[in-house]
Amino acid sequence: MITQRIDPQPILARYASGAELVRASIRGLDKMLLDLSLSPESWSIRQLIHHITDGDYLWKEFLLQAAGDPEHEFSLEWYWHLPQDDWVKRWSYAGRDVDHSLALLEANRQHSLNLLAEAPWLWEKSLLIPNQQGGEERVTVAEVVEMQCRHVESHVEDIRQIRLEHGA
Repeated sequence: MITQRIDPQPILARYASGAELVRASIRGLDKMLLDLSLSPESWSIRQLIHHITDGDYLWKEFLLQAAGDPEHEFSLEWYWHLPQDDWVKRWSYAGRDVDHSLALLEANRQHSLNLLAEAPWLWEKSLLIPNQQGGEERVTVAEVVEMQCRHVESHVEDIRQIRLEHGA
């Protein structure tokens, strides 16, 4: 079987632009408009920003751990154990200012990019992640970085939809 090497540059460029994508998605909104959502049951712009940042922060550990033993297991079971909406409440997303989360997202992305630039061999390292069927799946750093790109892009689109719906 021939494995195809993933070119890191396009993915890393998307990853590098993630924090600015989030900042651009809220440009011009005052603090009150960050509480807009598509419905009373859906997440607000503010909650989405905190979710994006915390997700990025949680998956950063994967990069660090992948530099170690590739046979090691990476698990966020403690996080996956509860529904996303529970974490939104437990971590008080609705009331928190987004400035610190935006700064953390930017710093975390820069820190990860620096790590990957200084340790390019890390790109293809992988860890085992338990799945819901009781097995394990091998996931590479490249796949995690690309997943985090999609995560930001998807939620930036959610923010765009909220703004469009409210004319903000």
